[in-house]
Amino acid sequence: METRREELLPGVWLRTVRTGKFKTGALRAALLSQLGEATASMNAVLPNVLRRGTARLPDMERLAARMDELYGTAASPLVRRTGEVQSTGFFISFPNGCFLPEEGDMLRSASELLGELLLFPETRGGLLLPDYVNGERDKLIERIRAQKNDKDSWAVQRLVELMCCYEPFAAGVLGSEESAGGIHYQKLSRYYRSLLSTAPLELFYCGPDEFDRVADDLREAFQTLPRGELDRDIGTDLRMNSVEEEPRRFTERSEVAQAKLAIGWRLGECMEEPDVAAIRVFNAVFGGGASSKLFMNVRERLSLCYYASSSVDVHKGLLLVSSGVAGDKLDEAEAEVFAQLEAMRRGEITGDELQTAKRCFGAIMKDYEDSAWLLDQYWLAEDVEGGEASPGELASAVEAVTLDEVVAVARSVECDAVFRLVGGEGEADE
Repeated sequence: METRREELLPGVWLRTVRTGKFKTGALRAALLSQLGEATASMNAVLPNVLRRGTARLPDMERLAARMDELYGTAASPLVRRTGEVQSTGFFISFPNGCFLPEEGDMLRSASELLGELLLFPETRGGLLLPDYVNGERDKLIERIRAQKNDKDSWAVQRLVELMCCYEPFAAGVLGSEESAGGIHYQKLSRYYRSLLSTAPLELFYCGPDEFDRVADDLREAFQTLPRGELDRDIGTDLRMNSVEEEPRRFTERSEVAQAKLAIGWRLGECMEEPDVAAIRVFNAVFGGGASSKLFMNVRERLSLCYYASSSVDVHKGLLLVSSGVAGDKLDEAEAEVFAQLEAMRRGEITGDELQTAKRCFGAIMKDYEDSAWLLDQYWLAEDVEGGEASPGELASAVEAVTLDEVVAVARSVECDAVFRLVGGEGEADE
């Protein structure tokens, strides 16, 4: 795969991945802004409002008909978070022209549709339509409320909100029910115009066409993008150390069949010059798969939990553990999670554990190279952070990670917070 990135217009960057692997091409446009409680919900609702209709295709029926004409082209609203940078826009997939019965410039048509969706919404008096805004706002509120129904992910979300309560990261990708409820069409219209003028725009293409041809089509599609003073001062506030000397502890109560245990660490000094490959291998050994220490010991050998896994956010510098535990085994399970981390700090990692972790992560990177959607996610995160390593290059770097490098990451992390979601009635404890 051949990748290239250049600035097309002021504050508009294009990343292309040239490959003939897929029968469909992919385009993405993402406006970048600083994550925050005041704007997270507006960023989350905006692409869904824009997807309701454009000036030329003013409702979803006519938009759908146009995409049917383009042989099943699909446009999906996109909202993501990379560290404390939020992205909002669209992802479009379309059939490559060489697989169609008739000649047609599908890349140009898809580029035009992408620009139309982002730049030319259906408006009245220059404002987004109240019915569209109100309808999508109510759907967003329901999505925010529904997050509580998945207790596994909800426990981790609450851990992050409490652990990072003084940081923009706590806002979450959808924002809060309160902030979503305050959205109205005039407010969202003003924010939308401001975002178009000030936000950096990241474009992405995956398919067989050369960079110059893609650049020409997208430059034409976005030539009317209004540009003011660009907000280039967006990024992630990296806290490397725990807030307090001892981990902060939080307990909340809910109707749960099994208690949830979530633990958060700051990645510590290793984030001064982060070795992403070493951090990924450390996580894979600790709790990143079915061969990890958490799975094999806390779940399988000791039967202290129903599941146990870990994940890392290398952009924000967090290590998060999630586990489902019987209420009477919470203390034992928590102690064993810390015991497995201590074992890694002592260097108690077998050669098989290290090699299996490397193979597992390499397989994940292979999956990324087999999906335009996953490649888009990967490269958006890289471009936001200023990275240039491809999935294949990261997989190669992982192969070179040593035991000492993994141990160094384990010794660097600092526990910041422990969150428990338990059954029963009563007030939450802090």
